[in-house]
Amino acid sequence: MPSHRIQRFRGLFLALLIFAWNRHTEVAGEPVRFSREILPILSDYCFQCHGPDEHSRKAELRLDTEEGARRKNREGRAAVVPGQSNQSLLMQHVLSTSPDEVMPPPKAKHPLRSDQIQLLKRWIDEGAIWGRHWAFEQPARPALPEVKNRSWPRNALDFFVLSRLEREGWQPAPEESSSRLQRRLFLDLTGLPPSEADVTLNAQESSPKTYHALIDHLIASPHFGERMSWDWLEAARYADSNGYQGDNERTMWPWRDWVVQAFNRNLPFDQFTLWQLAGDLLPHPTGEQRLATGFLRNHMINGEGGRIPEENRIDYGMDMTETTATVWLGLTFNCCRCHDHKFDPLSQRDYYSLFAFFNQTPVDGAGGNPQTPPVLEQPSPEQRQRSETLQQRWKELLQMQTKAEADKFPRKAGESIKSHPGFETLPKEIQEALSLAPEKRDAGQLAKIAAHWKTNDVGFSRQVEILQKAVAEKADHARTIPRVMVMEDRREPRETYVLSKGLYDRPAQRVGMAVPSSLPPLPPGSPTNRLGLAQWIVSDQNPLTARVIVNRLWQQFFGIGLVKTAEDFGIQGERPEHAQLLDWLAMEFIESGWNVKHLCRIIVDSATYRQSSQAAPGSYERDPQNRLLSRGPRFRMPSWMIRDYALASSGLLELRTGGRPVNPYQPPGVWEEATFGAKKYKPDTGEALYRRSLYTFWRRIVAPTLFFDTASRQVCTVKQPRTNTPLQALTTLNDVTFVEAARALAERIIKESGPDPTRRIQAAFRRILGRVPTNAEADILLKAVTRHQTELPRDPTAAERLLSLGESKRDLSLPAVDHATWTLVCSTLLNLDEALTKE
Repeated sequence: MPSHRIQRFRGLFLALLIFAWNRHTEVAGEPVRFSREILPILSDYCFQCHGPDEHSRKAELRLDTEEGARRKNREGRAAVVPGQSNQSLLMQHVLSTSPDEVMPPPKAKHPLRSDQIQLLKRWIDEGAIWGRHWAFEQPARPALPEVKNRSWPRNALDFFVLSRLEREGWQPAPEESSSRLQRRLFLDLTGLPPSEADVTLNAQESSPKTYHALIDHLIASPHFGERMSWDWLEAARYADSNGYQGDNERTMWPWRDWVVQAFNRNLPFDQFTLWQLAGDLLPHPTGEQRLATGFLRNHMINGEGGRIPEENRIDYGMDMTETTATVWLGLTFNCCRCHDHKFDPLSQRDYYSLFAFFNQTPVDGAGGNPQTPPVLEQPSPEQRQRSETLQQRWKELLQMQTKAEADKFPRKAGESIKSHPGFETLPKEIQEALSLAPEKRDAGQLAKIAAHWKTNDVGFSRQVEILQKAVAEKADHARTIPRVMVMEDRREPRETYVLSKGLYDRPAQRVGMAVPSSLPPLPPGSPTNRLGLAQWIVSDQNPLTARVIVNRLWQQFFGIGLVKTAEDFGIQGERPEHAQLLDWLAMEFIESGWNVKHLCRIIVDSATYRQSSQAAPGSYERDPQNRLLSRGPRFRMPSWMIRDYALASSGLLELRTGGRPVNPYQPPGVWEEATFGAKKYKPDTGEALYRRSLYTFWRRIVAPTLFFDTASRQVCTVKQPRTNTPLQALTTLNDVTFVEAARALAERIIKESGPDPTRRIQAAFRRILGRVPTNAEADILLKAVTRHQTELPRDPTAAERLLSLGESKRDLSLPAVDHATWTLVCSTLLNLDEALTKE
């Protein structure tokens, strides 16, 4: 047997021994824990037929509540009789050999395992002590566990990780090399690689003090907010178009820029939450607080012909409801839109009670206007100045027009223009235009007035024409100002009903605004509106919010959350591998004043984070997903980061922050194909081609072609799959962005490193990988250089074709074959697993 297979077998065998020992310890020692061991069994095997949903409940038996499990049936028997498993109907049915009695029934094809049956029996015999699902229990700060190796932890976080590793008989990995750790830190905190100057500085001075200074520097960087925002935009389903067939463009990007700024200035997360859910309901809300509520208006807008407005309006409210529940509560609320939840203690009534908070907007669902009121104008300083100038000019011309009309149509004070004798002789459309107050006439009406008197009163006609042009210019300018859709409540509350099967036109019983009955109530004295809901979400009594947010932040750094099911903290979700660590982080988050930067600093300064990502022998087989955290994080970078990485390494990246979305390179015909020719894609030019991926225009019905494994931005997404397919390699090898980046980098290293190929290879390694190559790596690339320089001249146009890709101009003084050779070398390095992976 090959040595690597023997090693893998040993690892698996050891893992089985550890599992068996742990199971034996649990059986022989501690009492059975309901939330950890019994509730998952009941949820997986019983709740489908005997759970929260009364409409699908069988035999009038309910096992999701203690009362239901202990309730006696008509024969006087209960499913669970504490201390007496032999008298409990639950055990009678799971142990039965009769196909008509055994549970789960044979048709479910999902039988209980013998160890699960034994757990149920033990639990009942031990008194059937009930409990709640762990995520619904109030978190408390746990004491730091005892560890043997007290020299390893760098902060409190490490004690929890090390305690678990020591319990499993494992050792943490050694600390990562300073160059790789620096690169990891840059990618995690800014989404960008370290510059060559950063790499050089790190090589010259590496110490704990330097590392802490680097953390502070990166967290204070304007690029920190850009990196943090990407995940939030996916959760917020942010896009630059409506979606659906029309897919009209919208101008929500000022809200996107606000998110970046909020992360950069470390707006406390509880305020970050309050502003996005209810900024408009705060006392004397600022423009910024109202702008923040654009979060809720990021939903798609359906403008398809024949669509019923009321159905649209209901859909928009449901989207707000489900997005809020996913982002802050980690609950699959969409499951109870049509019926009670099958597993979690969430009823259909709970769903519509939460929906009622969002059912108060004045939006009526009509049309596909991508700036459906209420909206908030967000002009740039230049636009604001231009608006003021045009407004002042319009007022001056309006005064002149009012005087001119008074002279042309003299009448007594207080009388309308209709009282003038000549008014009745005018054409009807001129009468209608003149009947309006001068300030209310649009450009079209003014144009008709000017045309009517063009031949017989040139002076008056000219006066109206000047005003008409000013009105048209003012209107044209107004259309260039971004308008962000924001939240606002109606003056008259709208009644909310449970909708039968979730259908907009089938209202059942009326409900009021309320939070889920299985969770703590609204704080005393809080208003019953979105503001009260937001205050409840970030209250100390809410057991979910801090855990959910901390878990997603951990997922951002380690590639997988402490709870793997970041979107589902319900009973069907995964129980955290490090439950105490999750609670400690949640309490630290709350007690720090919901300080996001503080939490990031704790994570990246920990020994856990600073471990080498190199797996020890047998470690990968025993823990392939690194759930026990015995090594540092290592996973493929998201596609947006890969693009930014290539552009940054090449020196092409434009680092200006904020502003309108841009159109980078994209294959022709993609928008046209998806929209039947209605939308035509025109790539930008100049620096716009090289902006960070965060600023790329996002069309909902066809996302940017350069990105893979990203959210569609049609619905809330808090966890994305990570894949590796040949299509991705074809993109990073052949897309114009990556070829141009390789060409630009090749030009830099040729000019900066001189003719020596070894020096050029070293320079390319420093720029792309932040380190120097090994001798073996350098030898391989030197052979590639020789091969390219031999093969390229055989096709006289090959080098020029390669070098012509991309808008940026190349230095024509460089020999084409030499430039193309090093372009291919740089492309090779940009496509290395090490370059595409954060490790």
